[in-house]
Amino acid sequence: MPQNHPNRWSQHVTETSNALDLEPGVFSWDDPRKIALSLKRSADNSRRRKAAPFVSAMSMLNFYINRAGKHLSAQQRGVLEKAKDELRELYGKPGIEAEQKFFNDK
Repeated sequence: MPQNHPNRWSQHVTETSNALDLEPGVFSWDDPRKIALSLKRSADNSRRRKAAPFVSAMSMLNFYINRAGKHLSAQQRGVLEKAKDELRELYGKPGIEAEQKFFNDK
């Protein structure tokens, strides 16, 4: 990483990380289900990831959303947030609504 830009660690991670082989442009797609399926396929097939497939896929999605920050349009942020729900569904993980209901019923 260049010494004159020490705060660009996320760019370094993006350029050098090879934990998942992502399809080009996956985060720019407008179909949340298609994004989630692609992330799942990448995570399930990766031999280089260090965490469980679901954790790796969700981490990559969150990393992209957080890295894009204010440069991500509201529409695309919404698509990516829905992709999180799709990813949870694909892996059989409860969504936020299910967790809230679980704790409210106690």
